[in-house]
Amino acid sequence: MTSLVQPSVAEQSEAEALFRFETEASETVRTALGMSAARIGGGVVLSMREDTTHFWSKALGFGVTTPVTAELISEVCDFYRAERTPQAVIQIAPAFLPEEWPDMCQREGIVPDSSWVKLACPTDEALARADALDLSPDRISVAPLEAGRAPEWGTVMMRAFGMPVEQYAEMGAATATRPGWHPFAAWLDGEIVGTGTLYVRGETAQLFAGAVLPHARRRGGQTALLAARARVAQELGCRLLIAETGAEAPGTHNSSLHNMLRLGFQVAYERRNWLWQLAPDER
Repeated sequence: MTSLVQPSVAEQSEAEALFRFETEASETVRTALGMSAARIGGGVVLSMREDTTHFWSKALGFGVTTPVTAELISEVCDFYRAERTPQAVIQIAPAFLPEEWPDMCQREGIVPDSSWVKLACPTDEALARADALDLSPDRISVAPLEAGRAPEWGTVMMRAFGMPVEQYAEMGAATATRPGWHPFAAWLDGEIVGTGTLYVRGETAQLFAGAVLPHARRRGGQTALLAARARVAQELGCRLLIAETGAEAPGTHNSSLHNMLRLGFQVAYERRNWLWQLAPDER
């Protein structure tokens, strides 16, 4: 593990950004998607009962202020049972997993799933790399998002991630005008084709929702979105950039990961996703 960022800082950065991203949606969207949230044991627990993608129900940020115990995990799972959440992912940095973790998983029916990598980069380093590299995107321009284009931006975000648009796009658009968020759009021939936002928490800037539509990829748009957000982070006094992306399984290639590595990001650690599912007789 690199000493560039402490797991406590990295985990809280992501947890707070995701908590705000989901809870700042309108009441209409929250009701339609069956959204609820709680703070338990120093972490955040997010449920989206009607989420057809099974992506947004997550519990994370644990182990920072209190240890991960059987009681804590039981409380998290009980929350999901009470909400009738079909399934959820529990994300805990490896540094915070206790020796008893396998027993906790067996007790609650939690199984290992895919893995993510947590990355970090000094803001100055990312900008120095951006200035040294040829980052001239092919016909793509990147600029801060105009508030009036938030609905279109939210739609592009969900389409780029392969998610449904109805309700989900409005959830994404809601953050565009909220304090602490700094949204950017990538443009191609007058069309928004990429999204990326930044959530600021003290001296830490969390990169969030960076994606480009399939027809506009391989033009440097995603890297330009990274560089633009790093520049704003520097202006805001953030010394460290935090991000996550999927770990590369054997024989696969994650372009997002390599774009970040190119700008000086380092892998801090790999974090397993732990899958919990509601028992059939509880549905």
